[in-house]
Amino acid sequence: MFDTHTFARTFAPFAKPLSRAATLRMLAGTAMVFLTISTCSRSGAYGTAQNLDEIRIAAEQGDASAQFYLGKLYGVGEKGVPQDHEEAVRWFRRAAEQGHANAQDILGQAFRSGSGGVSQDHRKAVHWFRRAAGQGHAGAQYHLGLAYSLGEGVPQNYGESVQWHRRAAEQEHADAQTTLGAAYSTGRGVSQDHEEAVRWFRRAAEQEHANAQFFLGTAYLLGTGVPQDYVSAHMWLNIAAAAGSAEARRARDSIAERMTREQIAEAQTRAREWTSK
Repeated sequence: MFDTHTFARTFAPFAKPLSRAATLRMLAGTAMVFLTISTCSRSGAYGTAQNLDEIRIAAEQGDASAQFYLGKLYGVGEKGVPQDHEEAVRWFRRAAEQGHANAQDILGQAFRSGSGGVSQDHRKAVHWFRRAAGQGHAGAQYHLGLAYSLGEGVPQNYGESVQWHRRAAEQEHADAQTTLGAAYSTGRGVSQDHEEAVRWFRRAAEQEHANAQFFLGTAYLLGTGVPQDYVSAHMWLNIAAAAGSAEARRARDSIAERMTREQIAEAQTRAREWTSK
């Protein structure tokens, strides 16, 4: 039988200080390392039709965009370039030193994780995140906020973490929106405000962020920041479950025990309509 008090432990991580390991597990996207360069924009002067020799010549001549693009090719092993993470980092560093924000963020991730032939160094990671964040790079703003939250390379400061996550969230960075929602849920670094937490969870959920969808469904289940609504809870938990969230699947199946067949059918219809948009 479903037990609301038992399931309320879903939000337990938000109710008390987290260990560093628990924070890493809870925060969305924190396992990202610099090799996730496929998420970076391929726009700019260098695209897939560009001749590799031309790209290399431009990179050697100091073109930051070419250096960054060559770093991406080495990172994933494309266009006949062998995968070589150390070479990728070498080119990212050259682009980063010229102020290329994407390269600065990726280089920061390399130092944070100790990837690509560089030793783990949180201070250097923060240095590069800060340079990119200062240029308005949403990913770097998120990573810098994470560094302040965890106390990696900087003194732990939840208020500073919230400021950087807010800047990224306002640029529709879904991980930052989810993390900002969690901050409002706990009152960590900001005044506790469950309605504001739901607002940020919803913005990330609308971007298909599975963790945010799970948290939004849980908010509807518990009536935290929104009126309690099992149909909406089932809908969002179902969507998150379809995205691969085992927690959401278990929660959805549990809440179904408290719902009528008609309510479940309505929730399933709403979930299908949302996913087919």
